[in-house]
Amino acid sequence: MLTALPSEPQALTVPEVMTALRLSRSKVYDLIRSRQLASFTVGRARRVAPDSLRAFIQEQIEENAA
Repeated sequence: MLTALPSEPQALTVPEVMTALRLSRSKVYDLIRSRQLASFTVGRARRVAPDSLRAFIQEQIEENAA
């Protein structure tokens, strides 16, 4: 039995986050290290949930709107 894969990825790679935010690799890892951007690891691979990325973006918008 085949199941349909979700159309949206459940986890983003660091390069995908870099592209989405238009930031360097080191800046993305700085955001992860400072816990501004939630992430998790699978083995040695670092992943970011799309909801975490959306939450980070929304927080940035709210902080900079004041």
